[in-house]
Amino acid sequence: MTLVSLHSSFSVLLFMALSNSSWRQPQPPFFLVGVPGLEEIQHWIALPLGLLYLLALVGNVTIVFIIWTDSSLHQPMYLFLAMLAAIDLVLASSTAPKTLTVLLAHAHEIGYIVCLTQMFFIHAFSSMESGILVAMALDRYVAICHPLRHSIILHPGIIGRIGMVVLVRGLVLLIPFPILLQNVVFCRATVISHAYCEHMAVVKLACSETTVNRAYGLSVALLVVGVDVLAIGISYALILQAVLKVPGGEARLKAFSTCGSHVCVILIFYVPGMFSFLTHRFGQHVPHHVHVLLATLYLLVPPALNPLVYGVKTRQIRQRVLRVLYTKASI
Repeated sequence: MTLVSLHSSFSVLLFMALSNSSWRQPQPPFFLVGVPGLEEIQHWIALPLGLLYLLALVGNVTIVFIIWTDSSLHQPMYLFLAMLAAIDLVLASSTAPKTLTVLLAHAHEIGYIVCLTQMFFIHAFSSMESGILVAMALDRYVAICHPLRHSIILHPGIIGRIGMVVLVRGLVLLIPFPILLQNVVFCRATVISHAYCEHMAVVKLACSETTVNRAYGLSVALLVVGVDVLAIGISYALILQAVLKVPGGEARLKAFSTCGSHVCVILIFYVPGMFSFLTHRFGQHVPHHVHVLLATLYLLVPPALNPLVYGVKTRQIRQRVLRVLYTKASI
């Protein structure tokens, strides 16, 4: 089962579970503002967001299709890349459609259960993306520091287990988000000053005690980002140490080049994500429309740029894409 189909199946199950758990206390729908303070030009903001979503769909579907159909690409690096592309598809599709309807069609209302379901998938698949970036860093470490044992260490069984661990971690850590919100009372206008249902944006609407919600959200963020960034940092420190011992300058350049695309993807993902996380808690002086715009771009820019970065940097994928396009053009 692919991550995209799993997203669809699990969203239905989560929707039903939340509906059954809250039937005695029906909650009012939420109202998504969009980009606060920029309501007059929101339709113009939707254009680049729509373009990013289109790029994310085309690029990641292409990556998954090429790796799935070409057996020569069934290697650790490309299998992890296919997982990343599938996660990006779910992440972008969990955010962009509703955001675009808010900005273009002024369809601001979102059901309580739908909001919690969207919130869960956004945060769960962000956690999964972080986990896959760790797996890709591990692959680069093994490929550079233990090249002769690469296929033995990262055999298909291990890759499948790593993917399952990343998936389960995201689901288990984030399922308490919507469950804990079931006990929160929203006794004032449920207007979310955001373009989508983000955890802290929803928590801030509550007038009941939210200490547990805030503490758990902070703990999960620090655990996921802290552990993953530490693991990536250790991997690249060992890679750098190994590369600097290589005598030839050309060999060093080749080693750095193989890691360059992954480093770009890491920066694209973590930098805006950390900005959004810190702004929610400590960025009272950051204009709210700037925060919302960057938080929205954080979920759309990595899915849109990752295929381009890997398509340009990875020769095998670039050649495969050109071959497919040339074949279609010849027909």
